[in-house]
Amino acid sequence: MDRQLRPEDIGAFVGMRIDRVLMEALADCSRSRIQQLLEAGAVTVEGCPVKKNYKLRQGDRVSVTLPEPRPAGLIPEDIPLDILYEDGDLLVLNKPRGMVVHPAAGHETGTLVQALLFHCGDSLSGIGGELRPGIVHRIDKDTSGLLVVAKNDRTHQGLSEQLAVHSMLREYEAVVHGNVKAEEGTVNAPIGRHPVDRKRMAILTDPRQRSRKAVTHYAVVARYRGFTHLRLRLETGRTHQIRVHMASIGHPLAGDPVYGPRKDGTGLDGQCLHARKLGFVHPTTGAFLSFDSPLPDYFTAFLSRLVPLEG
Repeated sequence: MDRQLRPEDIGAFVGMRIDRVLMEALADCSRSRIQQLLEAGAVTVEGCPVKKNYKLRQGDRVSVTLPEPRPAGLIPEDIPLDILYEDGDLLVLNKPRGMVVHPAAGHETGTLVQALLFHCGDSLSGIGGELRPGIVHRIDKDTSGLLVVAKNDRTHQGLSEQLAVHSMLREYEAVVHGNVKAEEGTVNAPIGRHPVDRKRMAILTDPRQRSRKAVTHYAVVARYRGFTHLRLRLETGRTHQIRVHMASIGHPLAGDPVYGPRKDGTGLDGQCLHARKLGFVHPTTGAFLSFDSPLPDYFTAFLSRLVPLEG
């Protein structure tokens, strides 16, 4: 299957390396998968394969050939799913805290992908690769909340395009350490892989370091002694984006063992973060679909233990 990037679509990327452009334009593909496509000659400019360091020129026509998906080789597992909406093209579900989205080292079973394979059979998009069939976007293991899953490649591409242009609504709620002074604000800071600890992400401002634009908008919901309840809207969707951005302004998420204090005294088993709202245009019908997931028990139980601030 070929995907085309028209000149009018990539005007803002002129002068950028093709691998970085594709990381922005193909939000559904991982960095390693993009590198594999480039190495295989599956990325062409004006019909000619290009290397990863090719810099786009005005008027370039870029084509990406995605190979037909191979069988995932994963064993479907009968794991209950909290499905809020489903049709022939996609489904929206509520992921519980503690569930890994796709298999990885140390998490080869019990994942959302294996549950989806059992529920959907062969009707999942293959664009995400063998280990990520149907996965358009993901949330961390200990983050709960809403996800949309594509059942075919056309739907996957349509949803990914909305992610790429930042038109998909993704709103979260979180509890962070400390008193966030401003009632609302924005963190605009590029995120990339930590230069030393490869399991962490970090804000990287040095242009020589590989990073991607990341923007998070936040607003205060309620204030408590030592903590603030926030509503957050993602303009971009980078790995660990909310966790990294909040830690960067001195307000790491409560319970976050990676970006927060090692002993934060919350008793939480992972970060207090919930994907509350999700909205997008259905790629087939053109209708705007909107979903809301109430705060889960772990989140409300933690709030009930906090002392509200007056005024």
